Amino acid sequence: MAPLARLPVFFTLEGRRVVLAGGSEAAAWKAELLAAAGADLIVYAAEFCEDLLALAAAPPAGAITLIVREWTPEDLHGAALAIGALEEEEDCARFRAAAQDAGVPVNVVDKPAYCDFAFGAIVNRSPLVVGISTDGAAPVFGQAVRAKIEAVIPQGFKRWAEAARQWRPAVQALELSYQGRRRFWERFTGAALETPEEEPSEALKAELLADARGARSDTPRGSVALVGAGPGDPELLTLKAVRVLQSADVVLYDDLVAPAVLDVARREARKMLVGKTGYKPSCKQDDINALMVSLARQGKRVVRLKGGDPMVFGRAGEEIAAARLAGLPVEVVPGITAAQGAASRLATSLTHRDHARRLQFITAHARDGKLPRDLDWGALADPAATTVVYMPQRTWAELAGKAMAAGLDPATPAIAIFSATRPQERQVPATVGTLGEALAQAVADGASGPCLVLFGHALGEAPAFAALDADRDAQAAQG
Repeated sequence: MAPLARLPVFFTLEGRRVVLAGGSEAAAWKAELLAAAGADLIVYAAEFCEDLLALAAAPPAGAITLIVREWTPEDLHGAALAIGALEEEEDCARFRAAAQDAGVPVNVVDKPAYCDFAFGAIVNRSPLVVGISTDGAAPVFGQAVRAKIEAVIPQGFKRWAEAARQWRPAVQALELSYQGRRRFWERFTGAALETPEEEPSEALKAELLADARGARSDTPRGSVALVGAGPGDPELLTLKAVRVLQSADVVLYDDLVAPAVLDVARREARKMLVGKTGYKPSCKQDDINALMVSLARQGKRVVRLKGGDPMVFGRAGEEIAAARLAGLPVEVVPGITAAQGAASRLATSLTHRDHARRLQFITAHARDGKLPRDLDWGALADPAATTVVYMPQRTWAELAGKAMAAGLDPATPAIAIFSATRPQERQVPATVGTLGEALAQAVADGASGPCLVLFGHALGEAPAFAALDADRDAQAAQG
């Protein structure tokens, strides 16, 4: 897990004493939040603003007691939280010290140096509550994020979250297994997402409980899902991929899967690297199949997370066959394949109608690690085709040589792209005849990650080639 600037936690304050020092408008805003959470709020100040007086007369929940005097250290003992709306640095330091002596978490409004915790921006669909923090770095940005979340979370989720709280005792009474409880709440969540503005009905509750009772005596049955992780940018995951990842018990992932994609998976899911790493020690395919089947037979939801699209040079056929042979349900969630990701970053149509009538994907890596023997060299030499070569680094020189011998023009635009769509992406424009040398130099300069080679006259439209042509023209002008 990546480092956190702050730990997001939610305090239970209903009926608990909270101390607030200060009577300003800033104190009134914090008082409203605390009272809305059900706190028994005691406010100390020499005088109170109009907003605080009005709030104390009609709190949203809990109770607000105004005491007309300055706070004392003794007032903080036994409090759940201590909040200071204070101006002077000396007063802030004294309040923090008193809270620490009393063992009470403290927040001094707009004074991060004196705070044990922070108030973030809030999206309120209580009991569904979303808190947003920028660690004080950009409050306006945090508010903008809150506005975005407000726009995508239906108001009706409040009713569904409340229904979940009310239905939970009935679910607990069934004494379901962990898997049974997860399946119940996943079905509940699916209904909420499909009809967020509808009232959760008693009929739905009865249906879900009946299904849970019926499944209670069944032997837990796992499943396998082959999920495309895309080329690396987590924003390119499909919505279905996100949903499946967030319901996984185990994620078996490839070496090519970007760490940011793994962060999308359910936090509690076990994540295991089983990827095939070219020319390095790696898991054998039979071992991956056996592990996948073994975990699913234990009743676990296994996600086989594969870079790009699982059905494009991803050995999906062997894994699907293993799951079916074991009698396990298996589904495939497609992903954006590396070729599509590369094309998006090159901002170039691979099927430009002035240059290409055909698009072909090939692998330059056979089972033995060498160039496949059965490639169609005539098709690769076709001047009206765009070709995408997967796993090309070790065999590109041989592939290019044989394609040129079959008639491919050495001047055909070719580009290698490392880590497409990721922050460390590197584009290497050249020609079919010169790309081998350019590839070697790029690797020597630190280019790393998954690599594709694309060649064909359609690639000449890529902005990267315009820059390359400009460099060549400049060199020619210099002699």
